[in-house]
Amino acid sequence: MLLYQPEDGYCYNSDSVFLYDFISSFKPRGKVLDVGAGCGVVGLLVARDNPKVELEAVEKQEAFVHYAITNARVNKIDYKMHPSDFLKLDEATKYNYIISNPPFYHEGVSRSENEMLLNARYNINLPLRDFFKKVSRLLKPNSHFIFCYDASQFGLICAELERVKLRVVDAQFVHPKIDKKASLVMLHVRNGSKSLMKVWPPFISFDGNEFSKMAQIIYKKASTQSIKCQI
Repeated sequence: MLLYQPEDGYCYNSDSVFLYDFISSFKPRGKVLDVGAGCGVVGLLVARDNPKVELEAVEKQEAFVHYAITNARVNKIDYKMHPSDFLKLDEATKYNYIISNPPFYHEGVSRSENEMLLNARYNINLPLRDFFKKVSRLLKPNSHFIFCYDASQFGLICAELERVKLRVVDAQFVHPKIDKKASLVMLHVRNGSKSLMKVWPPFISFDGNEFSKMAQIIYKKASTQSIKCQI
């Protein structure tokens, strides 16, 4: 998949690629909304590999709207873009799946002065409580919410999901190396579920200075080629 990205500012990283693979393991179908799409990488990869997906996206940064639409066109993927703040998105349409690699740097992290990076990385732009409340309003009954977040905020995530009657049914923690603490958690959440949480085996990103075998398999499957440019 060919993906155009900004020359300066935020570019997708391994979080997005690993999340795409995690989402695809649930074989999504029906109406899917990619929240905070950026250049479109997560949603477009998911739609490419799951032909029964009807993909929509919401993105508030004008520059990224152009990149995402261009990437959809170049890769011949049907795409409906909502150029909007997710929290202001119309709630008339309901979705089978909502997917997202949202901004999750917390308040204690020093902030970038780059506006694109600020919007893409820091959760002041999409607070958990508001984020989950909006998701709960947009999901069809017994549907799916799949996203990744800072692993250190896992307890807070579960508490905030409980507030809006969403339940984590699958969780996988991502560790940079086998002897390092988790830096990311990928979560499959459902509304209307009474299932207990299934904690997957940990995902290890690196073996020494190289990607782990599992990470290499996912990158090969994603098969992305990025071009930094100005659209």
